[in-house]
Order: sequence, then structure tokens, then C-alpha cells
Amino acid sequence: MRTTIHSLSRNAALALFALFSAIAVDARAVTIAWSPVGDAGNANDPATGNSFGGVGYNYSIGTYDVTNSQYVEFLNAKDPTGADPLQLYNSNMSGPFNRGGINYTSGAANGSKYSVISGDGNHPVNWVSWYDAIRFANWVNNGQGNASTETGAYTLLGGTPVPSNAGSISRDPSAHIVLPTENEWYKAAYYNPATSTYFQYPTSSNTAPTASVPTGAINSANYNSAVGNLTDVGAYSGTTSPYGAYDMGGNVYQWNQALVGPERVLRGGDFGDSMSSGTLSSSFRIGDLPASEDEQAGFRLAMIVPEPSSVVLAAFGFVSLVAWGWRRKRA
Repeated sequence: MRTTIHSLSRNAALALFALFSAIAVDARAVTIAWSPVGDAGNANDPATGNSFGGVGYNYSIGTYDVTNSQYVEFLNAKDPTGADPLQLYNSNMSGPFNRGGINYTSGAANGSKYSVISGDGNHPVNWVSWYDAIRFANWVNNGQGNASTETGAYTLLGGTPVPSNAGSISRDPSAHIVLPTENEWYKAAYYNPATSTYFQYPTSSNTAPTASVPTGAINSANYNSAVGNLTDVGAYSGTTSPYGAYDMGGNVYQWNQALVGPERVLRGGDFGDSMSSGTLSSSFRIGDLPASEDEQAGFRLAMIVPEPSSVVLAAFGFVSLVAWGWRRKRA
């Protein structure tokens, strides 16, 4: 039996794990769409001095950035009274001139004080700090609802907006839902598994994408003020990264785990960059203080795939449970 379990391919394990994860997540308030990233053990990108892109395991990247609608569910679950002790909400989120998409209404009932601004529900959430992003990851990792934001994928100490262990926060080895590492983000954005090489842009292309309004055309993105505002995630329906993720270039920069000095790293460019396509390219990365919040920064999640044996055992348990329930009902 052990030989059979370990002979299962990593890609088959990835597919099984995505299936059971989807079943688990769909039962909760926030549903995350995932794009599997296989080809474990790929080399780093030579164009970066062999510094970025290599990942030794399979995982999944969020197909879309986390949206305002998803973040509202998080806010209402974790800050039902509006006291906001962890500063998960930024008042700029409610300003149309700040391109935010979430309102706060102090007089609303507990658990519904936060609401999506009409038309902005599928925009990527912005005005979020790196700490907000990993707290959201903890919440999803732990099962949503009233689950902890301070432990799980990451341990944050102090119970304060900026944790007391801010400079040493790292991913727990048992984490399941996480903020991507820079390598995980980079591979999902630029690696071409068909040729074992890297694209220059996260639109499956070595040619700069066209800056345009939302379109179904290939190699297009929301940047260089072509729209002048955020657009719905997935609105550029003909353009994805090599693994099927949308908007890894343009719309909002995306936080990742990398720590450079006191700063955390963002990649991907945003809707209004004046540097044109350069900010979307694989050679561009930018750092910011992890407590910083602005209209240009959002995030997406990643999902870590366990070893094939764990997936098969989980699948066997799930199928056995279903079969047991069916037999019991028949009896």
C-alpha cells in the first residue's frame, strides 16, 4: 500500500488536493479560486542572476487578487463592532477619489458595519498593509468565521496593528493558506513550463502588454493610466500568467513574503504607473514598509500542496466517510 501511495504523481496529488480544498473552502464565506503551479524543482531565472523563480514543490496561486467583497467578509467577521483594534480597515477605502471600495457605517448592526461600495465588489482590495495581508491569510488558513488572525500560517505577537515581532515574522512550516513567497509569486507569474524558461511579462509574453480598458484580447493589462482606476479581477479575460492566474501584471501591486532590510516586497505593477511596462516586467521589484497602505497595493494568496501520501490518505478518508454515511442511510 505504501508503494502505491508514493507512486502517485505530484500532478495527480495536486489535482486531488485542489478538489478537496475547493470542497472545504466553498462551505465558508470566502471562496478562493486556485490555479495549480506544478513543475516542481524548476531552476531560477538566469535573467535575475539565478536569484528568483525556483520552487521545489507544487503549490497553487490565487487565480485572482483578493477582492473588496472578500475583504468585507473578513472585516465583518473579525471586527463586528467596528472597534478595529488591529487597524484592518483604512478610511481611505471609502473614498472614491482614493479608489477604495469599502464603506464603514458606524450605525449599522454589529457584523455588518462594513459594506462594498456599489460596483467595486470585484475590484482588488487596496489600502492594505502587509500585516493586513498575512492576517487575512491566517484567517482563511484557520477556517474563517471567528478564526484567529494572529496565529496559523504566521505568528504575530503583541495584539497590536504592528506586531511586536514585526521584523522576524515568517511562515509556519505547517501552513496551508499563505501569502506567496517571492519565488512562488515569480514562478506563477513568469515561468513557462512548456520551454522551462521565463517570460519577461506576467501575461505569458516577452512583449510588453497593451495598456487598455478591459478586453478579451491577449497580452493586455490595466496599467499606465489606460483606465485611470481599478478594474474587476479577471476583466482582461484573454490574458493570464502561464499557470492561468489573472492580473499578475497591472491593477495593483501585490505583497509577497520577501523581507529586504525593514521592507517587504511587492511585484506586478499597478493601474497608474508612469514607468510604463517596466514595472510589470520580471526585472522589477519594489519594497515598502510593511505597515504602509496605499491605493496601489493589494495581494493574492497561495495554497501549499502536501505530499502525495497525505493527499491520498485525506481523499481515502473523505471517500470512506461519504460511503459510511451512505451505507448508514441505507441501513
